[in-house]
Amino acid sequence: MQDKELYQSILGLTSPWQVARVELDAEAQEIRVHVEHPPGTSFPCPECQAGLACHDHADERRWRHLDSCQFKTILVASQPRVKCPKHGVKTAAVPWAEKHSRFTLLFERLAIDVLLATQTVQGAQSLLRTSWDETWHIAKKAVARGKARKTDRALPRIGIDEKAFRKGQNYITLLYDLDQSTVEAISDGNDTASGNACFSQLSAGQIASVEAIAMDMSASYVKSAKQCLPLAEEKIVHDRFHVMKLATEAVDKVRRGEHRKLKEAGDDRLSGTRYLWLSSQENLTDAQRERFDAVYRQELETGKAWAYKEMLRDVWHHPDADSATAFFKDWYKRVIHTTLTPLKKVARTINE
Repeated sequence: MQDKELYQSILGLTSPWQVARVELDAEAQEIRVHVEHPPGTSFPCPECQAGLACHDHADERRWRHLDSCQFKTILVASQPRVKCPKHGVKTAAVPWAEKHSRFTLLFERLAIDVLLATQTVQGAQSLLRTSWDETWHIAKKAVARGKARKTDRALPRIGIDEKAFRKGQNYITLLYDLDQSTVEAISDGNDTASGNACFSQLSAGQIASVEAIAMDMSASYVKSAKQCLPLAEEKIVHDRFHVMKLATEAVDKVRRGEHRKLKEAGDDRLSGTRYLWLSSQENLTDAQRERFDAVYRQELETGKAWAYKEMLRDVWHHPDADSATAFFKDWYKRVIHTTLTPLKKVARTINE
């Protein structure tokens, strides 16, 4: 009798549901709690909520609940079915779990917390003692519930970017609200179709509300934005980090090519200087800065590429868009007339 009262409280059961009996299976490490309702109980139709007498019962089902003393706690019950004049025979809902779920609501709540803490399905399943599919299904349902609760609010400033997982072998595309720091849409892949799939998850009102979209220099995302956003050319913003990352990588390509040619001629002036060209001047030690100055004064192609890269940084120090645009156009003309192929490619990419 005490066991029944204990689990009645643990499960949070209210009338008409009550614990009929509790079984301990030490070999299976399970505690099975059988739940029933009194004869003559009425249940609402899941479609129209009309109160109806119990017609019959579905086959007995099991729901995983929070563990008790390190034993799995299993709730066992036969769901009542009602015969609705309008919708026919329907299985009534139970208060402890969602439709078709094999877990109680409290267990799913715990599982979500564990997933957030571990950040991996594999890590969560080992703690929850669930299969990979079961754990993934709980996470998928939680995402669906979150999306269903989201309001159709304006998204004036958004961003779109790719994220790699599984050691960089797979990518997903994320579309996020920059003001609220929330992810608004996710799709598989990192191409134009992936970007379009993200935009398709926004409402027409949200699409119309976009004033600016930040992205890297990906041609795929640029194309996607132009296909999905009105006047996208005026709204696309390439953030400083990605622009300067491209320019820095171009400098390194120039250095590698020039270093290879110099070494063939027995000249090792660029040996061990990679870090000097890739780092910001303020991050160099006095000794490193002295070494950099010595190499830079030799007027190598790498030094010229580095100078153009540093010049590009000034575009963000202009007070308004017009002066910044004029500065960039001048920088672009200078770079295009050089022989620095990697940097010319970056210039054309930004100009597009």
